[in-house]
Amino acid sequence: MESGANLKILLGISGGIAAYKACELVRRLRESGCTVRVVMTRGATAFVTPLSLQALSGHPVRTDLLDAEAESGMDHIALARWADQVLIAPATAHLMARLAAGLADDLLTTLCLATEAPVALAPAMNRVMWAHPATRANTALLEARGVHMIGPDAGSQACGEQGAGRMAEPEAIARVLLRAPNRSLVGRRVLITAGPTHEPIDPVRFIGNRSSGRMGVALAVAARAAGADVCLVHGPLAVALPDGVRAIAGPTAEAMRRAVLDELEGTDVFIAAAAVADYRMREPARQKLKKGALELRLDLVRNPDILAEVATHPHRPFVVGFAAETEDLRANARAKLERKNLDMIAANDVSAGQAIGQSDNALTVLWRDGEQVFPTQPKPQLAEALIALIAGRLPPATRPTP
Repeated sequence: MESGANLKILLGISGGIAAYKACELVRRLRESGCTVRVVMTRGATAFVTPLSLQALSGHPVRTDLLDAEAESGMDHIALARWADQVLIAPATAHLMARLAAGLADDLLTTLCLATEAPVALAPAMNRVMWAHPATRANTALLEARGVHMIGPDAGSQACGEQGAGRMAEPEAIARVLLRAPNRSLVGRRVLITAGPTHEPIDPVRFIGNRSSGRMGVALAVAARAAGADVCLVHGPLAVALPDGVRAIAGPTAEAMRRAVLDELEGTDVFIAAAAVADYRMREPARQKLKKGALELRLDLVRNPDILAEVATHPHRPFVVGFAAETEDLRANARAKLERKNLDMIAANDVSAGQAIGQSDNALTVLWRDGEQVFPTQPKPQLAEALIALIAGRLPPATRPTP
């Protein structure tokens, strides 16, 4: 495990059965050289005592927002400023919902709003709670704000059920937390497209697809974390826009194309993660089309190929495409790589409802003389791995980094 010497970690513990693992987590963090201070919710104290965490951390444990004695020594703002890293383990579904809503109704949620340090969560809950649309939406919102998720793992749960929702093991959490951050894109400009495009048929109908934009947004977050100056050109998204990223709306293929070309000069990397509609109406109807005949024929024309145009542009950056395939994944993706003269292509299997609009994905990444397979995992982790791979294959910067 890497050293955490001089790293000041504020560990938040919320009220779930996995709270007992926090004791081992504190021990491992301190063995790695970290200074750990602990904040517990009232629910957490039902599973593990503050005295245990105080003995392990070597510091008094805070549980109340308005504590006269604690406020005189270290008020909640000072505690928020003290931390180099905030970690909440376990993070229950309730705690995640409060963070997503921006509540500050106890010490832990107040600290998360008041801190400027990075925040990481180790979710822990029943498998059905983890899969619930509300939890998935809260997770996506928090990740878009830059909160890092560690886990959860899949396996047997305290309730006797099996599935995803177990808190990651303390050793794994500590390893992730203490690894050196990826800053491989400092001084680089990255341009990313995300989401679907909606091509109008009439004022109320459009041609589109099931893309949510999750992968493109996750890539923008990962590139920003790696130090890049990131511009995200996006269609209609089903997820929140990420913080710290310049975002430009491109709801149609033509609007997305114009935005991309306007931003291309000075760009080092272009990642085409958007699912751009292949066709549009030759002439969208100005009024709503009324239901009448049993059949309706639409006069469609091809949309511009943004990826191919960027790959042949005078200001061509390092170009990464995506290939959504339902069969012959490698062969079709490699053919697209060569046909469009790309530097890299990330292919995913979208048969049987996989990948598109989902929280997890798997990628087979190809380039001229190699490939790498990333197994199914949450899109934020997958995005981090892909950004690291791209950064490792970039040519040296042609201008000095700031």
